[in-house]
Amino acid sequence: MASYRKILLCYDGSREGRKALRDGANLALDLKAETHVLAVVDMRSSIAQSAGLLTDMACGRFEDAARDILREGVEWLTERGVPAQGHFAFGHPIDEIAGLAQSLQVDLVVVGHRCRTGLARWWMGAGNTPLMDRVSCSILVAVSPTGTSAEQEDAAHAAMPAKAEASV
Repeated sequence: MASYRKILLCYDGSREGRKALRDGANLALDLKAETHVLAVVDMRSSIAQSAGLLTDMACGRFEDAARDILREGVEWLTERGVPAQGHFAFGHPIDEIAGLAQSLQVDLVVVGHRCRTGLARWWMGAGNTPLMDRVSCSILVAVSPTGTSAEQEDAAHAAMPAKAEASV
């Protein structure tokens, strides 16, 4: 198995994002890896839906919500003994994931996967360039087991025990 010393967890507050956070936290604890969390605000779909008429206030609310999600993820990791640095970006998620992964020189990127929408959410970037072609590190795709409800995932997220051997 490759030695992952620096891990980037992609977290958006979704069920799939929580699964990626849990799996990434376990791996980071086991490997004592430096951990980073990325939250991205992708305004393109919101702007398109509003015909370009989003107000500054609406944009600010998107940013506030994303910063809250990032804070939630970093705090959740910290409570479980995984010190993590949070990163926030505006842009297309694939572009931002690839850019930060390169900038930080991470060994592993962890993303969640939603079965019903395919891998396009994380794999396909601008110009249909897949994430796997944009990073020079490994990618872990965290997938929730089939038949697991959102409530079960939320309970696992809230109740995941911290590992006692974790050190800061």
